[in-house]
Amino acid sequence: MITIHLNEQALNIDNNVNISQLLQQENFPQIGIAVAINQQIISKSNWEEQLLQDGDNILIIQATQGG
Repeated sequence: MITIHLNEQALNIDNNVNISQLLQQENFPQIGIAVAINQQIISKSNWEEQLLQDGDNILIIQATQGG
């Protein structure tokens, strides 16, 4: 198990979890969002390869409509 911070909340997850798996586990949509790890935006094309590390700070931002 490793500990990450997801949107400023500590979360324990299994080792070898990638961004796509985290999004599924935490019920985030796969579209209309941006993901940053340690203040660096991760391209959606890299979500499958990007493994999370102990202590990572993950920020998930969901696009909204309105005006």
